[in-house]
Amino acid sequence: MAYTCRNCKRTFTSELELELHRDGCSDEQLFCEVCGERFPERTATTDGWRFACPTDDCDGDGLEEDLHAVSDLLLAEQ
Repeated sequence: MAYTCRNCKRTFTSELELELHRDGCSDEQLFCEVCGERFPERTATTDGWRFACPTDDCDGDGLEEDLHAVSDLLLAEQ
């Protein structure tokens, strides 16, 4: 069975390989609950510590405050 990363579409032979990959996948998607936009995590931070919505005219900031990982939201809906 093949395991595919939802973010970057890379394929792995085991679930463990996929989980290890997802911990550092640079294509992780974030969702801003202020404006509703979805965007790559790397566009929301310049230093890896502070996060803010990259959308013009949006004040959303803070990982797990206004910005949430799309993968977390998808798991919560199931």
